[in-house]
Amino acid sequence: MTRIFVVDDNPTLLHYLRSVLEQQDDWHVCNEAHNGREAVEMFPQIKPDLVVLDFQMPEMNGLEAARQIIKISPDIPILMVSLYLSTQLAEEARKAGIKGACAKSEIHCVVNAVEALLREETYFPN
Repeated sequence: MTRIFVVDDNPTLLHYLRSVLEQQDDWHVCNEAHNGREAVEMFPQIKPDLVVLDFQMPEMNGLEAARQIIKISPDIPILMVSLYLSTQLAEEARKAGIKGACAKSEIHCVVNAVEALLREETYFPN
């Protein structure tokens, strides 16, 4: 069972991401956080296999949270999701050590991206 940690400040999107991810037979959302700071604080105790992380959140954005999580666990695959994913944001995510990025509006993209990250590949829009 793959343990996925989902981080998003929007309760509706958090619920949506959870339901989409848990439709996959071997995936389980092991915990949720509502902002980047909470994600960084919770991460060491949760020890997930993968993190799905929103970009735009209060207290600490997804890029900064990812940088701090990667300091704790350099090999953790992180997928950053955003309502407005630009080429520039995807490039900043890559530089931060994030393994994939996709738009929340393309939910099939989230599933494909998680599958790629679990195969130790990267997933970025062209």
